[in-house]
Amino acid sequence: MARPLRIAHVAPPLERVPPKAYGGTERVVHELLVELDRRGHEVTTFASGDSDVPGRLIATVPEALRPIGYSGDQLPYFLTTMLSVLDRASEFDIIHSHLEWSSLLLARVSPVPVVTTFHGRLDLPWAEEILSRPTPGLVAISQNQASTHPQIRWEAVVHNGLTLTGAPFERRRSEALCFVGRVAPEKGIVEAIEIANAAGRPLRIAAKVAPVGPEREYYDAIFKPALEAAGSSVEFLGELESHERDLLFAESYASLMPGSWPEPFGLVTIESLACGTPVIARRIGALPEIIRDGIDGFFGDDTIAMAYKVERVGELDRAAIRASVLDRFSATRMTDRYLEVYARMLDRAAGRAGEEAEVEDEDAASSGVVSADRLAAKRVGRMEAVSVDR
Repeated sequence: MARPLRIAHVAPPLERVPPKAYGGTERVVHELLVELDRRGHEVTTFASGDSDVPGRLIATVPEALRPIGYSGDQLPYFLTTMLSVLDRASEFDIIHSHLEWSSLLLARVSPVPVVTTFHGRLDLPWAEEILSRPTPGLVAISQNQASTHPQIRWEAVVHNGLTLTGAPFERRRSEALCFVGRVAPEKGIVEAIEIANAAGRPLRIAAKVAPVGPEREYYDAIFKPALEAAGSSVEFLGELESHERDLLFAESYASLMPGSWPEPFGLVTIESLACGTPVIARRIGALPEIIRDGIDGFFGDDTIAMAYKVERVGELDRAAIRASVLDRFSATRMTDRYLEVYARMLDRAAGRAGEEAEVEDEDAASSGVVSADRLAAKRVGRMEAVSVDR
């Protein structure tokens, strides 16, 4: 693309950009913003007022909602975010929305092209009906995520990327396994305790605990008793900031991901691999697109199989694991792919605008309002303008 683009990124108002701790979507948004700004593009971010981003920040709420304990209806905040974007839409060449399902409504009413990245699950009972309405610019973050709706015309599949070059790498490891995620049944946190116990290794857990709701009930009724029963062999660290998580990965023998949650991507996976720490996981969701079985880690169908695979971790080349993930899942590679998406959408938008303008000109010429010579000159001017944009 020859000229810098005016790009708006629209983040949910739930976590700051970047997040201080948990928040995968916001981490990816921040990586994109930093890389786009580095390349000279004019970036504007719609996000919480406590965000720290390059370029211009338009606050949609004073502070991110989750860290201050908000657990009410999120929809009004998403609606005010979309209205704020639409009020300023003419200031941008393209809008990139990360508002999940709300992005579809934004795309239908925006006067400029909208790229919609889905960061969450799409295998939901009402998803097919909503996605049946053709919407340009839809991006999935893995082949597995896109495959849940093969009838959709996806603009692209773009794997998430992070700046991973600074991830710590320790050749000497402890004997402990680690688990990083949420205290939730679908994440397999209790199963991680079972695997560590069967493998005869200590386990360190870094996980977010929900303040209220079903996940909090699971913490109190299921996880806490399991943690107490495990005794000193399991250490619960709570929720860690990113640099603390990296140190945990770098010190660990292997990471465990035994959950039933069909990960749309799995940032924790690439973070662990960037530290040279193999991942032992259930073969589910997008994880087979990241973990090369027998190279980056191992898959197991149940806790016993995964415990058995722990003993094979010593066969793996940690340095090669790190080198591969730094190449395959970099922020640079992700940004390259999104710029390709932006270019295609802008080219199509320019083509549609040109066709509509030609129809208007021909109508005007037939009525004698515009001469044929002037009509030809206008067509040449439009063609030159599109060429410059490219």
